[in-house]
Formats: sequence, C-alpha cells, structure tokens
Amino acid sequence: MDLTDKKVVVVGTGVSGMGAVKLLSETSADITLYDGNDKADRDEILKKIPDDCDLRLIIGEMPDEVVKETDLLVISPGVPIDSDIVKLFEKENVPVWGEIELAYNFEKGTVFAITGTNGKTTTTTLVGEIMKKYNNQTFVVGNIGNSYTSEVLKTTKDSYTVAEISSFQLETIREFAPRGSAILNITPDHLNRHYTMENYAAVKESITKNQWKVREDDYCVLNYDDKVLREFGKTIKNPVYFSRKEKPSKGAYLDGRIIRYFDGKNDYEVMSVDDMHLFGNHNYENVMAAIAMTIEAGVPLNIIINVIKDFMGVEHRIEYVRDKNGVRYYNDSKGTNPDSSIKALEAMSRPTILIAGGYDKHSEFDEFIEAFDNKVKLMVLLGQTADKIEETAVRHGFTNIIKTDSLEKAVKICAENAVSGDVVLLSPACASWGMFKNYEERGKLFKEYVNSL
Repeated sequence: MDLTDKKVVVVGTGVSGMGAVKLLSETSADITLYDGNDKADRDEILKKIPDDCDLRLIIGEMPDEVVKETDLLVISPGVPIDSDIVKLFEKENVPVWGEIELAYNFEKGTVFAITGTNGKTTTTTLVGEIMKKYNNQTFVVGNIGNSYTSEVLKTTKDSYTVAEISSFQLETIREFAPRGSAILNITPDHLNRHYTMENYAAVKESITKNQWKVREDDYCVLNYDDKVLREFGKTIKNPVYFSRKEKPSKGAYLDGRIIRYFDGKNDYEVMSVDDMHLFGNHNYENVMAAIAMTIEAGVPLNIIINVIKDFMGVEHRIEYVRDKNGVRYYNDSKGTNPDSSIKALEAMSRPTILIAGGYDKHSEFDEFIEAFDNKVKLMVLLGQTADKIEETAVRHGFTNIIKTDSLEKAVKICAENAVSGDVVLLSPACASWGMFKNYEERGKLFKEYVNSL
C-alpha cells in the first residue's frame, strides 16, 4: 500500500507506536497518534515525537469523524485485536496492521523470521550474527529491542532482515512473507490474550501464511520433537526440522554430543556441542534451529560453525552474574512462562534456590513444580502469582517456600539461605508487568542486587 497522503491512525505511544510514527513521517502520510488513557500526559507524549513530524495527537475518546476518514489503523503489539478501539475501526472496514506489517510494506531485501514460545531471542540473535558474518548488510529486528520500523528504510535489494516475532505481532500480518521462517516450539503462554492453545498455535503457524506464493524455495524450520509442529509440517510445502531425539527427514539433529545435518541426500557432521559456550538441551535446540535456518539460506558451513563457537548467549537468558561465597547466581528474567523456566531448571546441575512469580498470564504451574525433581531446595515467590504458585507447589508436596514483596528482599533471602555449592536462579515463569516495565528491567535490577551483596 502506498501511504502517501493516506490518513493513518497509530494506537499506542510506547516504543512500537513511536517507531511507527517515525517511519510514517518519512512517507508523507497524514498521521494521527492515539492514546486511549485519558490521564496520559500530553506534554510527555509530545516530547517523544520527532521535531520534524507533523501529526495530530488524540487522548481519551476517539472521535467518530476520525474513524470514518481513516485509511489505515496501526496498532502496537500490546493492543489486543479484539479490543474496543480495534472493533471501532473494523466496523468501518479500516485495515488493521501491526508494526511488522507496516515495516514489511517498505522492505526491499530478504527477510528471515523466527517465532515460538521459547528460545526466540537466542535463536534470532545467533541467526543474526551468522548472517552478519555472511552479509554485512544484515538487520536484526522485531521483538528483540530493535524495532523493525526503525531499520526498514535502510534495507536494500541485497540486504537481509532477521526478525524475532511474537504471537501478538503475528496477529496483524497481511502480506508479510519471509524467505525463511522458524517456529521453535509451542507451549502454553499468553492464554489471557489468545484464550485457547488452538488459537495460540494457529497464530504462531500463521508466520508461513504467505510463504511459497512468490518463491518456490521458501522454507520453514520446525521443532520435530514438538508434536503440534511435527503435524503442522505435513501441511506446508518445504518443512525443515531440528531434533534432539531422532533424525528427521531433513534438517539438524543431535547424535550423542554431535550436531549433524541431513539435507535429504547427504548426512554430515556440523559440530560438537562441547565446542559451544551455550549449555542445556534448550540451547542445543536453539543452535540447531539457527543451523537449519542459515544452511537453507545458503550460508557456508565454516561461517556458521565459527560464529556458533564464539557466541556467548544473550542477556537475561540463564546469564551468569557472579559467584559469591561459592554460590553461583544466574539471571533468567527472560523466563516469562513455565516452560521457559523449566528449561532453565533443567540446565542447572547444582542444588537450586529459585526466585519465581510475577504477572498472571493464566498459566498453569503443575509441570513447572514437577520439574523441580529434588533439585530446588527453596523457592522465593513474589508478584501477582505468588499465591497461585504456592498453592500448586503445596499440592505437589513442595512446601519450602518464602513469599516476599520485592525482588531486592528476595535476593537477600536467597543469599541468607544459600550455602557453598548452591545456585540462586531468577527464573520467574511469569511476565514482569505490574512490578517492572519489562523483563529487561527485572533482570538488570536482579544483577544490581546480586552484585551489591
């Protein structure tokens, strides 16, 4: 869609909304910025708007005449597609885009996109590093801290864009068509938004909805060990797999400690997991997904191997913080759902004191507690879900629990109860909202508190 002189309403005044505004300001669109919170500070919002951007700012109630004259609605990921504001515009048949669709409208190069419940950030970062080594015109964007809208105008016909994409962002894609996609896994998450696992899986799988329409060689990398995704692979044109448990029909797999690749004809060794800085089964899966993504993209194997060997991981994902009196502290603030935190627990080889709890996304915590497997000696709970997790734990026979009302107090409690040889792990199994702006803030504060012990 050519947005020149089109009337575009942007909903949301956070990072995503401002990214959309900045991009639209480069296109001569007629922009209206909207914040539904009637108590929002107009002056604070205006400060975030680029000086050369001419727009109308509406706070509170949306005027009917604006709805009727709008050509396009752009919503931030935090705005549900079934919200009242979206329904208002849909009644007038106004197209609804998110940040990903808006940016893709201006994309000139080749796109690779990664989604899944867990592992997105690590896999996207690793794929990005490999692609940068292969092509220095590579942009790493999306739900990873660097908005797609802020980078897309830099793309060229020869550039690569590697995007981490959440289920929220996938809800609003229309034409978005990556050359290669990946769905890493599907486990319960965001059910307060998607309501059912069937809805959630369908949204994740929609990353492929426009693939193969233009290019015959598009591909989608799937987790062969995930039953939902294995079945989904039977419905698409060019599935490529990764597996810890068996050799797939095509893709990367783990043979003991060796990662191998089968391209459908030839089977060859890629590397040993002992040559990586990353550890834990979940990271072996992330690496195999990255290998499959980049091999299928045509990147030479020596580049892939060398980048993986040097890769140190990402901040807030089982991130080593320090050793204090023989106690190791790890920051896994990125563990925002039970399955993600289960993977972090599985990676621990020492007696563990766990900090958990946070915003309630309507997750269940039975499997999370069952994963303790006599490894967790104490759980310190905080946040909205503290009582819910405690009730689940007690039901499963785990009672060594302390509840507190701040992360700082939680760290002190852990330090007081830890002995040499223990691990203190922040892996909340919940979102950060309500107590923190995001998981990054939670992780940074944890590190500060640990380093001040």
